[in-house]
Amino acid sequence: MILMLKIIKYVLHDILRNRVLIAYVLLLLVSSNGMFLINDDSTKGLSSLLTILLIVIPLVSILFTTIYFFNSHEFIELLVAQPLRRKKILLGVYSGVACSLLTAFLVGIGISVVIFDATATGWYLIFAGSMLTLAFVSLGFLASVITRDKTRGVGIALMLWFYFALIFDGILLIVLFTFSDYPLEKATIVMSCLNPIDLARILVLLKMDISALMGYTGAVFTQFFGSGLGIILSVSVLAAWVVIPLLLALRAFDKKNL
Repeated sequence: MILMLKIIKYVLHDILRNRVLIAYVLLLLVSSNGMFLINDDSTKGLSSLLTILLIVIPLVSILFTTIYFFNSHEFIELLVAQPLRRKKILLGVYSGVACSLLTAFLVGIGISVVIFDATATGWYLIFAGSMLTLAFVSLGFLASVITRDKTRGVGIALMLWFYFALIFDGILLIVLFTFSDYPLEKATIVMSCLNPIDLARILVLLKMDISALMGYTGAVFTQFFGSGLGIILSVSVLAAWVVIPLLLALRAFDKKNL
């Protein structure tokens, strides 16, 4: 446990000096403050900020994680050569990366939301962004451990982000249009659970209670479950998106030939 804490401390110290992370914090800070300042209504500011949150947070989280993992390959090999369990090594590195990116998100967006709109909706947005950060860090580690080539790992990470951020919604619309004559409420809920970005959007919009912005999937969540149950389901599945890819990454890393 002590050695694992030392790994986390080293990773945190290494990442917090990274210029990319500092630029990421400044970008989020400027964007979040700007969204609230240009909108008189804080709800409009949150809605605009949600768009950035759903695109930028997953992209930076998964790319930064993947690149950092491959850049730290020699350090990880050194740790593996020590009498340490591989799962503890990866958990230590994961914890350091996740805490760094989570801190960057909370400083860049969380502070602005608390200052300008410390309502329940604002806190839900902070929570959704935090869960998205952790989920895509987990996906980043999974993309990294299943291949030894850095270029291929970064490519897999970009493909995952592209699928969840853009392609998934297109597939969902095609399915809904093709089978529009059938009752698709339950199927839509199941499909929404297959995308953490979609879940984060639904979670925040359910709390905003803005039906015009919720889209079909969010409306189904409200009608079928009611707001309370829809939020509970979203939170539970988002947590699964954090845990399951990490468990798969731990299993793959434990068997990987370095």
